[in-house]
Amino acid sequence: MTKEQWAADLAQDINPANIKLDELLQKYTMTKLGGKADVFVLPETEEEAIAVIRYAHKNNIPLLMLGNGSNMVVRDGGMRGIVVTFSHLDEIHIDGDHVYAQSGALIKDVSKLAAAASLTGFEFACGIPGSIGGAMAMNAGAYGGEIKDIIISSKVLTKEGEILILSKEELELGYRQSSIAKKGYYVLSSEFQLVQGVKEEIDAKIADLTFQRESKQPLEYPSAGSVFKRPPGHFAGKLIQDSGLQGKGVGGAEVSTKHAGFIVNKGNATATDYIATIKMVQRVVKEKYDIDLETEVKIVGDDL
Repeated sequence: MTKEQWAADLAQDINPANIKLDELLQKYTMTKLGGKADVFVLPETEEEAIAVIRYAHKNNIPLLMLGNGSNMVVRDGGMRGIVVTFSHLDEIHIDGDHVYAQSGALIKDVSKLAAAASLTGFEFACGIPGSIGGAMAMNAGAYGGEIKDIIISSKVLTKEGEILILSKEELELGYRQSSIAKKGYYVLSSEFQLVQGVKEEIDAKIADLTFQRESKQPLEYPSAGSVFKRPPGHFAGKLIQDSGLQGKGVGGAEVSTKHAGFIVNKGNATATDYIATIKMVQRVVKEKYDIDLETEVKIVGDDL
């Protein structure tokens, strides 16, 4: 089947306005990098999301969940098959000290709404740029907090399109890992358990964390966020900084002079530049410290 046929078939279950052929993915990634997707789909409801997953599986079509595009590098040749983002599935609902959020809701928006309801426990996420779905898949964390500290359960789709409700234990949340990532599940929504707190204290903590983030991270440039996982007993940013790599890079990509754990797009980078800079950093740190830096960001797609 052709990509035109895929789009026509999907249009039977999904608003055709939300199905795009040869869509440039750089419009949806935080790095502002990435080639074209054969078919790009933005479901508006859970039913539409399920329809996309089931259609791709039934017809053996490659499928990529893009999420908020914050922890991913898409190569310049783009993606074959179907790319889907649940960004329109962004409802957030609070009931007592429980917070329910759909996959496409931004984690920082959930944090803000929780704070507005005087609920504590989600402050750590106030500056994380990803979606709930992506945060669940990688057990996102910052400033001493992680998703696993507050999660109750997640509603997910299997690759076959079966709906499961996974408990905290079944989610197998560890450092930047989960059963969602291991088994290729697609998150539809999640439920969190928070604690009633004092709004002024919650707001003060968010203000402090926001200040720390804005003063230390290179938010003025597009980037994939923190590129590398923390090696046991070390900090990736410190190893990169001590290797003298800040300000160095390939083409338009550069190791940030503000935070060595970030690689930024200075304005004219290609995904090839970005990935070459990642590999350069890995090579130098390995040579200098005999430490293998593992990427936290996911690199996907085809080369040109």
